[in-house]
Amino acid sequence: MNTSSPRAPGQMQAWLLLIASCLPVLGAVLLAPVLPAMQAHFADVPHAAELVPVALTLPALLVGLLGGVAGMLIDRYGRKRLLLGAMLVYTFFGTLPLWFDSLPMILFSRAGIGLAEAVVMIGCTTLIGDYFHAERRDKLLALQTVVTSFSATLFIVAGGAMGEFGWRAPFVLYAAGIVFLPLFYWLTWEPQREQPAVMHISPMHRLPWAELARVYPLVLCAGLALFVVPVQAGYLLNLIGVDSPAQIGVTMGLNQLGVLLGALSFRWFARRSPARLLLCAFSLAGLAVLLMSLAQSHALIGIAVAMAGIGCGLMIPTLLRWTLSLVGFELRGRATGGFMACFFGGEFVSPLLVVVLMANGASLRSALAVVGVGLLLVALTCLLLGRRKALAGSVASV
Repeated sequence: MNTSSPRAPGQMQAWLLLIASCLPVLGAVLLAPVLPAMQAHFADVPHAAELVPVALTLPALLVGLLGGVAGMLIDRYGRKRLLLGAMLVYTFFGTLPLWFDSLPMILFSRAGIGLAEAVVMIGCTTLIGDYFHAERRDKLLALQTVVTSFSATLFIVAGGAMGEFGWRAPFVLYAAGIVFLPLFYWLTWEPQREQPAVMHISPMHRLPWAELARVYPLVLCAGLALFVVPVQAGYLLNLIGVDSPAQIGVTMGLNQLGVLLGALSFRWFARRSPARLLLCAFSLAGLAVLLMSLAQSHALIGIAVAMAGIGCGLMIPTLLRWTLSLVGFELRGRATGGFMACFFGGEFVSPLLVVVLMANGASLRSALAVVGVGLLLVALTCLLLGRRKALAGSVASV
């Protein structure tokens, strides 16, 4: 990859990368409030009960499967050119469901969205790592979670409000991808390669798999935890008689508000060891999902989903900062790709885990209880890792 002339990144680049990082969030949460309506519309389609939730999470599967490949392509061919192409693909596939009344075609379009999301999320996060350094980078990584969480709140509420006009209406918002095309063309550039002397891995061109093997399984669990609420809260609210897409959207918005608060808290606790932060984050998320499984009122479900959001909001920047601290420029795209592959893979597995549990005789509430207990076990694992001092010493300033 050829190096470009040095340029100084500023607020314009920072905010462009932060806001563009919201596009994969749009793909993940926009349809959540209209899932029950979509399922009712396709009730006559075989296996619609399983396929409609997959329509929400299929992009996450594609990011999970292709995140590593996307990261390698970004490292090899450059960040900017792939981001420009991804914006076109995002808009094209995102708006396809406006024109088709076929569940298989909608699933096909969601797969296309996943391809674009893999490049957008990995490319934007990698450029944050390229353009900014040390404390500034840490702040932006935390702010990335804040901005995406805030946008998710808006997207869920918007999806619920637009869902009042039919389950297709939210797909209009996928046209937002085309807006970013000229912005990336004018405001971004290919970063210069770092010199070998400042690389933070050895040997230079090999990923530090021993360290990443401690991070990536926790990242997968974080993705699973984050997606429990957007997928399951609507069905849980239906059980207590709440079936309005707008009300469901507002309740899910509380979850994303919690993610926002959790991400904001990261900067206050960033100097603490990742083991302690992740112990607190997974414990809070696990207890919240258990509370969801027991809640019999709309208000109590709202409290539970907000608690779950706070836990997830704290764990994501903790894990992302840890990952980026392990590599330098040459491997940053690949390490970020692995992170996103695990994170979005967890998002895809989340609803399938509940479906499998329910297929084996569990109720929705019982399935959520199992997920909650599992997250508490992950928290215990973080505690054990911390005692081994492997986790606490992993993060250093880059």
